Amino acid sequence: MSRAVPRSRKALALVAGAAALAGPLALAAPATGAEGSAAPYTAAPYTATPNAPAPNPAPYTVTPLRFTVEAGGRRCAVDADLYRPAGVDAAHPAPAVLATNGFGGGKSDDSTAAIGRAFAERGYVGLVYSGLGFGKSGCLISLDAPETDGRAAARLVDFLAGTRPADDGTRADFVTRDGEGDPRVGMIGGSYGGAVQLAAASVDPRVDALVPLITWNDLAYLLAPNAADRATPGVFKWQWANGFYLIGEGQPLLSPSLDPSRINSLGCLHFVTDACDTIRLLNSGRYPAAATERMLAYARSVSPVSYLDRITAPTLLVQGQSDSLFTLNEARATYDRLRERGVDTGMIWQSWGHSGGQKAGELDLGDPGASYVGQRVLAWFDRYLRKNAAADTGPAFAWYREGRDYGTADRVPPLSQQMYLSGDGKLVDDRAKVARGSRSYANWLVPTSHSESSLAGMTGLPDPRPYDTPGTYLGWTSAPLTGPVDLVGAPSATLRVVSPATERVQDSGDAADRLVLFAKLYDVAPDGTKTLVNRLVAPVRVPDVTRPFTVELPGIVHRYETGHRLEFVVAASDTAYSGNRGVKPVTVVSAPESTGTLSLPLVEGRVG
Repeated sequence: MSRAVPRSRKALALVAGAAALAGPLALAAPATGAEGSAAPYTAAPYTATPNAPAPNPAPYTVTPLRFTVEAGGRRCAVDADLYRPAGVDAAHPAPAVLATNGFGGGKSDDSTAAIGRAFAERGYVGLVYSGLGFGKSGCLISLDAPETDGRAAARLVDFLAGTRPADDGTRADFVTRDGEGDPRVGMIGGSYGGAVQLAAASVDPRVDALVPLITWNDLAYLLAPNAADRATPGVFKWQWANGFYLIGEGQPLLSPSLDPSRINSLGCLHFVTDACDTIRLLNSGRYPAAATERMLAYARSVSPVSYLDRITAPTLLVQGQSDSLFTLNEARATYDRLRERGVDTGMIWQSWGHSGGQKAGELDLGDPGASYVGQRVLAWFDRYLRKNAAADTGPAFAWYREGRDYGTADRVPPLSQQMYLSGDGKLVDDRAKVARGSRSYANWLVPTSHSESSLAGMTGLPDPRPYDTPGTYLGWTSAPLTGPVDLVGAPSATLRVVSPATERVQDSGDAADRLVLFAKLYDVAPDGTKTLVNRLVAPVRVPDVTRPFTVELPGIVHRYETGHRLEFVVAASDTAYSGNRGVKPVTVVSAPESTGTLSLPLVEGRVG
């Protein structure tokens, strides 16, 4: 399968120089009920409507503007473009759409500028800007911190409200208002330009609607994910993290500037100091408790997970299935929390993300009317910005299905079938079928399993097929399927391992001494060919090897065809992540009365 990515999508997250910068880097809860039973679940299909381009696209003007803002204790400029449809004035105002770039980009990127054009053609006022530290905007990169990036966005909302002029004196008296100083404004953007929406809405309740694309919930989990315990330091995602670090530090070179607000003299070049301290700690391979707690606290303080309770704006989350940077689980965490609080929230799992996966007919920000997701975005803004009560904002949850358009439902599918890890390497559907036995593996001092070269999907570089080296992993394989099985969501595995070498050192005070492993789910074809769906794995730093632990695997949408088998694998290492300190052999013991389990969120069919 090709992992090449269209230019418009690459621009959501990386500048054109990403490949050169990244080149050196190449060296859920268990199912409930008896034996995993769950309530029946149904999903309705969706058939996309024909392409719907903007009817009679409105002409518009584009005016470059500059705004001086106070952000993160620094005074700096924000570079923006104002898109104003013809005929929009004080007597005929229009709602506004505010957008900014993905990490490493700027206001002129294909996908960012496309937002301004597409919504201006549909009669919205557009204000598109380069995020702090990118393009020609000043200040340090502060990872979408609410009190920095969020406050800067709020100053642009002031402009749209007509209460603050641009630096050249330009004022906006042509944006629809809900009250004095309160403009009707929505936000849209991807990746870094997605999280900033949540940051802005957390500090400015005037923001009326959000559409964050392929973004994160918890930055601590992004940098060092632990699929078994988010409170425990996880496994360093070194390829992604170092790639973005190099892109950020290279901004003054990629976008030459002598602006002193963009330079940090305290140990790094272009990021805020806490961000630099975080990446240094992760690269050190040592995670003493005090330093690690500070790192986790900082990363979460600039993440939506820490401030979602302050957001009231209706939010349509769009996440990519092909995305090892920000998995579907990140959107699910944000979705669940906002829904719990009564915020009007929808979620769509589209095909493409940071790892590629673009499919024909999927979202193009330059022509949103031509896709199901784009039509949902337009309806979202129609409802909440134009106040069109008749606008159909669609179902609570929708997911792209390969070759079958979109499935929809009023909730995310629950875990519905429980499988058991048998001592003979089989994955069985009844505890009574579990064979007694034990199986072992040991890690090497170099990685012996491969899921992905993380930046390949964004750069178009080749990537070897996933593999596992014999003796360094364990697998459990189901019987051939008697009918197709559709899985939608995040599987969950409960495991217990035996590792005396780890038990002796896991309480050293350095989290790096705990056991690291990787859980994943393959599709095995009748000819033995294995497919690691979207190349996704669940990194785990086991909190305590003397106790059972539960692993939430990455969310996927996948059809396992008739005759195929599911294989659940636990591997010792992965090339895209840091690994174990020292050799730590692992044994897994199985018996009918006590064995590991794998719970699956199925919407069609059954395994076994």
